Amino acid sequence: MSEATPTPAKILTYREIDWDKPLKSSAPGTAPPKELVEQAEKVGARRKKIVKGEGGFFMNRSQLPAGYRVPPHHHNHDEMLIVLSGGCTFDDDFGEAQADDTIVIPAKNRYGFTCGPEGMEFLTIRLGEATTEL
Repeated sequence: MSEATPTPAKILTYREIDWDKPLKSSAPGTAPPKELVEQAEKVGARRKKIVKGEGGFFMNRSQLPAGYRVPPHHHNHDEMLIVLSGGCTFDDDFGEAQADDTIVIPAKNRYGFTCGPEGMEFLTIRLGEATTEL
């Protein structure tokens, strides 16, 4: 019995990846609510979809300005957020996150947050392309 050829490793070069246009680039049924995207674009919030299913992973890198508010919402996949810089305060006394903190949020767990005075840059890692419901 022969072994299947493994998928080769791949380098995803950050500087070669364009900033996302979520309403145009999302997989069917996974685009965030239009009003959320429009509000984010107005204030300069943005993300790059870096890993799009390679190895079963999905990863975004997001940059949000100071005071930016992400309204309460939930996703259909578990997710892990890794704060690279800045920080935020979560709703409902969930707590605060700062640079180098990691937050694990199970699927269907509703949450919202407000970015601190430095804004926030973070990675979101999931094992599937997620939907967003307000």
